[in-house]
Amino acid sequence: MPNITSILQTIQANTTPDWDKVLSETLSTFACPTGTLHRLESASQLLQLVAQRGLPDFLLPMVGTIPVGKGMAGICAERRDVVQTCNLQTDTSGVVRPGAKETKMEGAITVPILNKGELLGTLGIAKPVPYDFSEEETAALVAISNAIAATWVH
Repeated sequence: MPNITSILQTIQANTTPDWDKVLSETLSTFACPTGTLHRLESASQLLQLVAQRGLPDFLLPMVGTIPVGKGMAGICAERRDVVQTCNLQTDTSGVVRPGAKETKMEGAITVPILNKGELLGTLGIAKPVPYDFSEEETAALVAISNAIAATWVH
């Protein structure tokens, strides 16, 4: 299992964590150059971008606000479950949106941020090579998302 202790400490040590730092540490730990952190806006039921790393500027308008059910983050939010693909470039599942291919990433995973089953947001990371995240890596990402959830419910 990846060592996520420093990430959890960064989250738990602050009432308002630096989400850019949390995302950067997560990406470094998982050797991923690209990632997003979205928070669900309860009134609109849209995922709003909180932090991102590695996305081309022209994609930012597309990932700034994501409807539940659209793209990897939206499907993850809708299902309240982990969504992953070994290769964004060749995925035909319908989960990956055409704009995702513009990231030039391949292996990608998005985990829901939940509090007692209530959706609070999503955390997504990606690698530039085909990749299946292991059960241990997935469990570590879920632990990070649980720590994020704990700060978002207070």
